[in-house]
Amino acid sequence: MEKALGRGLARVTGSALAPYQTAVVRIGFAATWLFFLLREWPHRHELYGPEGPWGWDLAQRLVESNHAFTVLLWSDGDGWFEFVYLCAIASSVALLIGWRTRTASVLFMIGVLALQNRSVFMGDGGDNVIHLMSMYLVLTRCGQVWSLDARRRRRQNAEAGAGAGGADTGTGTDTDAVGVVLWSVLGVCLIGATVSGGFSIGWGLFFWALWAVYGAWWALGRRAPGSEARRVCDILANLAHNGALLVIVVEVCLIYATAGWYKIQGSRWQDGTAVYYPMHLDYFSPWPELNQILAGSGTMILLITYGTVIVQVAFPFTLFNRRVKNVLLAAMITEHLSIAVLLGLPFFSLAMVAADAVFLPTGA
Repeated sequence: MEKALGRGLARVTGSALAPYQTAVVRIGFAATWLFFLLREWPHRHELYGPEGPWGWDLAQRLVESNHAFTVLLWSDGDGWFEFVYLCAIASSVALLIGWRTRTASVLFMIGVLALQNRSVFMGDGGDNVIHLMSMYLVLTRCGQVWSLDARRRRRQNAEAGAGAGGADTGTGTDTDAVGVVLWSVLGVCLIGATVSGGFSIGWGLFFWALWAVYGAWWALGRRAPGSEARRVCDILANLAHNGALLVIVVEVCLIYATAGWYKIQGSRWQDGTAVYYPMHLDYFSPWPELNQILAGSGTMILLITYGTVIVQVAFPFTLFNRRVKNVLLAAMITEHLSIAVLLGLPFFSLAMVAADAVFLPTGA
């Protein structure tokens, strides 16, 4: 028992688990939010602008009551709104390609919270998932693979290995001028936001702590890459990553479990007709002919309705059986792709598929 606990602790602290899965989650959510922002570009003022239906005064009163965080309420000018919207797009691109992933994940979270908390009634279930995952990604080491950061680290390691037989250079890393400049600029921005009262105490402490940790991480990597302090930082980073990964897994399981059990209580789900009705709503019928074909078969409607409930309720209980889990995972991804096509909810479906990716086998 002690040996098993020791191996488990060593694994949790010794490495950031599921690097490919977290990379897919990072890419999936960054792409989903990026595509949404680009799709809504012509309508951005109506959705989140200061002159939108959910007006400035209403947004201020709501944020004062629920203490949500949004930088869009720092100013009611159109210029500030356009700047925040463009920054949200830029941070999504940076996170998607894995450029300065740690910083990009924080900016991505700020962009998501800024827009969604500005107009809370504009979203759907997919937006709620993006909202949560944007915060979890900040704690993960999601740029280990399939990122520009990973390519830069490989190049630096190769250069360090090539120079190992020559004169002592002091470190195996470069000066990372871009990272230093980015860190310094963000520090100035933090000072300005703090002095102007843009942060609450909690959010201010959170952002300053991240800024200080990133600076200490770079300094240790530059000045003392093999020191005990750096190894301790690696252990803490791995613990934060693996803890956030566990939270993501639990979150996705809760989403499916609660959705499935709530469906069981509905009479339309019990009699097997629930899927029939949304297929006949014009708002959810981008392909009316296809919907009519599927809705015209009572057997198909029954199978889809009961199959949806069974998969959602059963999935959390299959995590310890890899084969069954993979089968249900494929079924859920197929279900979400069907929702995207049949009901015209692409961003909700993309968000859920990105969340499902945390369960993908590494070989996939």
